[in-house]
Amino acid sequence: MKTLLLIDDEPRMLELLTLYLEPSFQCIAMSAVSDALNYLEEEHVDLVLLDIMMPNMDGWQVCQEIRKFWDVPVIMLTAKGEQADIVKGLTIGADDYILKPFDEEELLARIHAVLRRTKTEETIIFFEGLRLNKDSIEVSFEQQTIALTPKEFAMLALLLDYQNKVFSREHLMNTVWGYNVTIDDRTIDSHVRNLREKLRKSGFQVDDYLQTVWGIGYKWHKATCN
Repeated sequence: MKTLLLIDDEPRMLELLTLYLEPSFQCIAMSAVSDALNYLEEEHVDLVLLDIMMPNMDGWQVCQEIRKFWDVPVIMLTAKGEQADIVKGLTIGADDYILKPFDEEELLARIHAVLRRTKTEETIIFFEGLRLNKDSIEVSFEQQTIALTPKEFAMLALLLDYQNKVFSREHLMNTVWGYNVTIDDRTIDSHVRNLREKLRKSGFQVDDYLQTVWGIGYKWHKATCN
């Protein structure tokens, strides 16, 4: 089930959106922008529903902040109906724009349409500001490109796809290099060492996540909530 992040300073609107959407999606409802941005840093979401008229930081500013670090689809929700407001929302990076009050069926249809167009969950991985794009074979941290070799990229993608799973050196060897290639454990260790160094130089706290499991291999550690 896909996850939607709902950002609105009105609790009643969050309740209404959750009521409409939870049969089809997992909904994370947040009224504080800071909490929502912190959540995006730590968790994957498939789409953001974002209200425009909010105190402290309006929806346009929030959308711009999201676009600095994430490619997650954004649908703006607002009572504003002026053409200039719609154009502004789309120009700064919103994927769609829905006026309040909205029809439940139209809201669901627009969400499904945006998800079909983007499909970022299939090709892009986000983790704590780290962004890995499987289509373009690119990795960046907070918009800073990290140059990886094809084997380093494949190893990082595998670890991020299966967080908290322990991979033996043999498993990494067979998955990344292939079964018909003969290499030793030192090659695996060397690639992990290089990967760590490149991520570390970008400012990413790699030592908190890419962990050695002594006597076995490696894993990408992600803290789990109780």
